[in-house]
Amino acid sequence: MRQELMSLPKTLADDVARNLVMVARLLDEDPDAAYAYSRVALRLASRVAAVREAAGFASYATERYSEALAEFRTCRRMTGTVDLWPVMADCERGLGRPERALEMAGAPEVHKLDRAGQVEMRLVAAGARRDMGQNEAAVVTLQSSELASNAVHPWTARLRYAYADALLSVHREDEAREWFAKAVEADHTGSTDASDRLAQLDGVAFVDVLDDDDDNNDDDQAVPEDDADELSGARADDEDEDDDEDDEESASDERPAAPAEEPEVDLTDEADPSAFLENPFKEPSRDTED
Repeated sequence: MRQELMSLPKTLADDVARNLVMVARLLDEDPDAAYAYSRVALRLASRVAAVREAAGFASYATERYSEALAEFRTCRRMTGTVDLWPVMADCERGLGRPERALEMAGAPEVHKLDRAGQVEMRLVAAGARRDMGQNEAAVVTLQSSELASNAVHPWTARLRYAYADALLSVHREDEAREWFAKAVEADHTGSTDASDRLAQLDGVAFVDVLDDDDDNNDDDQAVPEDDADELSGARADDEDEDDDEDDEESASDERPAAPAEEPEVDLTDEADPSAFLENPFKEPSRDTED
């Protein structure tokens, strides 16, 4: 890639390189953002094969299979290599043409692939078989010396996982469980969900702890039925007492008021003026803010 960028003016090469770095950084975690950066790089340097390849993978990650296939074909013409042959075949699957993917799996270009590329091509071919409803053929397609090997390679976990999934599609659950377990052993980077699939086959149910805590909090706040009855009874008693007090107040209002003698007010200096300013029945001030 560096040699390809060296053919560009330095300022332009730096701009293209920065965009390609962002594509590689965001491709897995944010494919849409990676796609946007790839389009910028493509506008800046469409004649650079590395830019075409990056644009192809960004399109592939966002399921723009037609764009991805076009970019991969252009890159292949520019470089003359067959490294992208498996992913090109998978684009055909994405476009709903699994039979075309199978044709590519039998093409002479496959023999030019390295071991990793041939495994990828086998995975694509098995997927195409399943797309066409040929599940038994998919199982047979994945049976190979790479699958039988005990050595662990970067593609081992994915190959074992695909084989286990294919076995499950033909109702061979016991064998599927065995191969999901082998996929877990080889999956050191968590590239598959083999552990979850294995747990499902074993009947293990995952419980969300946060949901349980919420339920417990709801139970803590709930009032038992007996206590609720006591509370309702207490409220009823309070209401009866309030009614009695209201009746007494209304009765006292109906009685004629007895003439009261005008109190003598001590206006001497010893009197406390604040005693005549305080009103014990004054309502407390309310806060107007909610």
